[in-house]
Amino acid sequence: MKNPQRALDKIDLEILATMYADPSLTNKDIAAKVKLAPSSSLERVKKLQSDGIIENLSMQVNLNALGGHIQAMISVRLKDHNRATVDNFQTSLLPMAEVLNIFHMGGENDFFVHVAVTDSIHLRDFVFNAITARKEVSHVETALVYEHQISHTLPNFK
Repeated sequence: MKNPQRALDKIDLEILATMYADPSLTNKDIAAKVKLAPSSSLERVKKLQSDGIIENLSMQVNLNALGGHIQAMISVRLKDHNRATVDNFQTSLLPMAEVLNIFHMGGENDFFVHVAVTDSIHLRDFVFNAITARKEVSHVETALVYEHQISHTLPNFK
């Protein structure tokens, strides 16, 4: 049963911070950093996963090495904001190879779509074909991403 609201103790938080800082660490490395036996560390990690606190493990790739030389954030406003329109917009874009992330927003724009493409022509064609051609879209604005950094410090909300 998923319980993402359960209380986390100091060791759980240390395990999360260690994994967040370096997801490539082995269980043995994590156990050493938090001063636990590897079996205890593994048991805690599995519990954090089964409780929905660790939602998934992922990897990052160098998009340039794959041909994704341009990244952009595309802000999108929809004409209609009913659940079906919003859900359909997200579910139809997310499987596209260019799409890295979709952010459903409050405020002036309804979505930010983070994409990676090969070049400016690819970006233009993606925006025209995948976004502005949709009848539910009322406004699109594209901003180039020059650099993207990710924090490896676990947020502390206490």
